[in-house]
Amino acid sequence: MAPSPCLRLLLGWMTVWALALPAAAAAPLAMQQVAPGVYVHQGQQQAWMEAKADDVANLAFIVGDRCVAVVDTGGSPDIGQRLLAAVAQATPLPVCYVISTHAHPDHALGLGAFAAASGGAAPQFVAHARFAAAAAARQRNWAHALQRDAGITLAPQNLVTPGLPVTGELEIDLGGRKLALRAWPTGHTDSDLTVLDQQTRSLFLGDLVFAGHMPVLDGKLKGWLAVLAELQRMNVALAIPGHGAPTRDWPGLLAPQQAYLETLQHDVRKALRERRSLAQTVQDAPAPGGGPWLLAEHFHRRNLTAAYAELEWED
Repeated sequence: MAPSPCLRLLLGWMTVWALALPAAAAAPLAMQQVAPGVYVHQGQQQAWMEAKADDVANLAFIVGDRCVAVVDTGGSPDIGQRLLAAVAQATPLPVCYVISTHAHPDHALGLGAFAAASGGAAPQFVAHARFAAAAAARQRNWAHALQRDAGITLAPQNLVTPGLPVTGELEIDLGGRKLALRAWPTGHTDSDLTVLDQQTRSLFLGDLVFAGHMPVLDGKLKGWLAVLAELQRMNVALAIPGHGAPTRDWPGLLAPQQAYLETLQHDVRKALRERRSLAQTVQDAPAPGGGPWLLAEHFHRRNLTAAYAELEWED
């Protein structure tokens, strides 16, 4: 299926950014093999582009008998190149799928590095069916942030790249290894996608689940809580969150985030019942619940604002 014009433009821009970097200078990202054939790079627990930080999200690849699938590509063209170098260091097999878990820059701005990977045979790009529109709506802000904070100028160029949008569930085969992809209703964002390696029961959650890093609400609070309830019922041996350490504590990994989101919902509903304004609600915000969170100063008040806008009109 051919991608939409906005997706072709986005991937074209990313390809140009990546090709502008000297491939020989790309030092492979450090990867940990967390299960047989499953490699994870754990990003720093920082906000994207804070102090020029582009390596802040968890990235991964899965090796089959025939080819490799990459899950998320990082917060800059350079990180994408380094992830591509890490794949080449681990296996001679080609990359046949590049999967994005959602349309946020810390997870998606390395895509261009893979557009001409595997000796010129481009892999299939896979994402939620709403990824293209979500990314297109944000690309101007992403370009501005990279120019301002990292001195990277993004040159647009329209290149046709095949796309594989997911609207429900999709199974892909790496040769002797199948991945189950699932597009979720609006939660963390409106383009959340999970990837389950059926061989090891390793679940790549994207930012539907955070560990340590404060959860960031960019979708719907009630929808996110509903997604978490459904995730709890999944049979998972190893959970890989979008930020923080992979763990076999499942579904225990979900508990702190669920507590935080439920507390957020409670506090905002209480403020609305008391007819407090948004400014009052944010100014008088209590400490975030659910346990100690990194980067709360960046995201808690932002989450309150998003939750207030959503819950203000609920029945």
